[in-house]
Amino acid sequence: MDTDSRTPPLGRWMGLALEEAALAPETGDVPVGAVVLDESGVVLGRGRNEREARQDPTGHAELVALRRAAAAVGSSRLDGSTLVVTLEPCAMCAGAIVLARVARVVLGAWDPKAGATGSTRDIVRDSRLNHRVEVVGGVREAEAAALLTSFFAARR
Repeated sequence: MDTDSRTPPLGRWMGLALEEAALAPETGDVPVGAVVLDESGVVLGRGRNEREARQDPTGHAELVALRRAAAAVGSSRLDGSTLVVTLEPCAMCAGAIVLARVARVVLGAWDPKAGATGSTRDIVRDSRLNHRVEVVGGVREAEAAALLTSFFAARR
């Protein structure tokens, strides 16, 4: 998996996000998980979808993890951080990622319907904004997609 010591352990980091995602269905939430790491790979914040659990339309995994990371560092700016998320962020989350000054987004499954980091739009790399984010996609994509597929299949 991530054997080159010069590259970050993307698969291991995605494993942390997948662990969070697996907990979301317990509250009826879509299985999406996220983790924010500092430049050294230290976890600053974790999150999973909590829209149903909290009846909060902004309860997306990315926002939960970003809020926790910001609280941990005592700043709304997460310069140099990496957000690892199991599903491509939506427009709301992409905007928050830019505002938080996240350096990199690592995502599992792409979202061809609502993704805003390369699929339907690319907010995080929009040249009109004052901050752009590196995007690494498809990390452990099959696992992330399988969680979503099985969640929705059980509801049909």
